[in-house]
Amino acid sequence: MTAPARARAQANAEAVERMCAAEPVVVDVQPALDAIPGYDRNLVLTSGAPLPWPEYTGGQRDAIIGGVLFEGLAATRDQAIAALDAGDVQVGSCHDYGAVGSLAGIYTASMPVFVVQNTAGGNRAFCNFYEGKDPRRLNYGCYDEGVHERLAHVNSVYAPVVGEAIRRTGGVPLKPLIAKGLRMGDECHSRNTASSLLFVRELLGAAMDMAGRDLERVRETFLHIADNDYFFLRLSMAAGKAIADAIDGLEGSSVVSAMAFSCKEFAIRVAGLGSEWFRGPAPAHEGKLFPGHDESEITWMGGESPITETVGLGGFAQACAFTLQEYQGGSPDNMIARNLEMYQITAGENTVFRIPVFGFRGTPTGIDVFRVLETGVLPVMDVGLAGRDGGQIGAGVIRAPRECFERAASRWAGSHPSG
Repeated sequence: MTAPARARAQANAEAVERMCAAEPVVVDVQPALDAIPGYDRNLVLTSGAPLPWPEYTGGQRDAIIGGVLFEGLAATRDQAIAALDAGDVQVGSCHDYGAVGSLAGIYTASMPVFVVQNTAGGNRAFCNFYEGKDPRRLNYGCYDEGVHERLAHVNSVYAPVVGEAIRRTGGVPLKPLIAKGLRMGDECHSRNTASSLLFVRELLGAAMDMAGRDLERVRETFLHIADNDYFFLRLSMAAGKAIADAIDGLEGSSVVSAMAFSCKEFAIRVAGLGSEWFRGPAPAHEGKLFPGHDESEITWMGGESPITETVGLGGFAQACAFTLQEYQGGSPDNMIARNLEMYQITAGENTVFRIPVFGFRGTPTGIDVFRVLETGVLPVMDVGLAGRDGGQIGAGVIRAPRECFERAASRWAGSHPSG
């Protein structure tokens, strides 16, 4: 191994150490305007590497427009489009604000966000609140009266109750919940059943203390969490962002620090290459569609939940979650094979997140751009599938496009001539 290669390997080992040492703790729920530094009332955040507003299409464009309407920044769809065209309402990238968003990933000023502190590193991360399990959701490109009512109910009932309960506990460490969830059949991307219930258990004492003065709201909120298996996804995403940002700017590292996609493309960031996005085409996919839908309907409208795979969860832990085969297709054998493949492209194994069926081997952690290119193995991610007319129509597995890694490696060669 050459000296530059050894230096890169050392930096990548440090990246894995930092990710394993991170301690994400959810400390609050607050409106985005209050929680996120630099947020503005006329700002809508969305998923993926940033694009000019006119380049957003399909469901992601509709979701941004829906966010403008929900926030009251325009009264009609035409007025919302005019405000976006004129720049009176700005569109930003979630990652640029330390945030991550599911599917279209819409944030507006009044929307509540989980505030997650990495107590080992000092950085903060954010993820917006789960809308509920109705397939027609803003993050899936839908906005109508029902979507508006559900979002408003989150703002006025669920988020305030959960926020107060979190504050009463002094914060909830998320890493132990994720680790236990993996042992109970989650992979913390497409399956969060156990982790959601574990989170409820952490807040039960606070809930009982609160129930005396606000029984109906507390009861409704905690039954809502217990009935929505995906509730914890937003917490695993915020935890993932807090963990991944711990390696941001790590000199010499070729480990991926973010993966995300928009309606137009897939993109990655690399720890040692700063905040630049390396873009490629939409990902390849395979999956299982809900009854009444077919492959011609599948569309891309953004997604930053692959932050979970970035830190060794999701597709990198899918051998923990064999029950996913009923939801997204495949088989246990395929899930094991895909999971084992991921060890070929990572710089290390997680010391906290472990896979029981592999003898509690640590999940593959720290995607190395160069190992992806050398092996030809592309990162795998568990995702929901959106339909062109809005809403969720299925679930499946996607693979990141090779082009992103080729472009990152090329930039690396230009930045490290001897490497």
